Amino acid sequence: MKNYMNLELLAISENESFARSAVAAFALTLNPSLSELSDIKTAVSEAVTNCIVHAYKSNKNPENKILLSCQTHEVDGVGELHIQVSDYGCGIENVSEAMQPFFTTLSPSERAGMGFTIMQAFSSEFLVESEKGKGTTVKMIKRISEGGKSEENA
Repeated sequence: MKNYMNLELLAISENESFARSAVAAFALTLNPSLSELSDIKTAVSEAVTNCIVHAYKSNKNPENKILLSCQTHEVDGVGELHIQVSDYGCGIENVSEAMQPFFTTLSPSERAGMGFTIMQAFSSEFLVESEKGKGTTVKMIKRISEGGKSEENA
């Protein structure tokens, strides 16, 4: 591990943009391309929004928290950003089902059900751990190509 950051945020929509920006700023030490930085911001935004919208949907306690941690690593000369977003909400009964595109526990007119799909698409590695009634943790790794060159064009 080269560096780390931990944030504890209230699960309110105003903190989504802060979380996204904080992680993007932290990632800058890895020299990401603009595309990689955009991927990171999008994935974090989706993860934090999922906590706000789904984790605490039946418990609107003003003290509901989101824990966000990041670490930078170098593996075989390639920078990696490890991101973990956790909540203490309702948990997910069936993670496999929840990870299916268009799955949502809310009305389809309210949400598209693409949060996990988007997070996975913008991550090099992706994992969801959840326990009903205890919360959910999303773990993402984003590999940063050398010198900001995209992996696809290397």
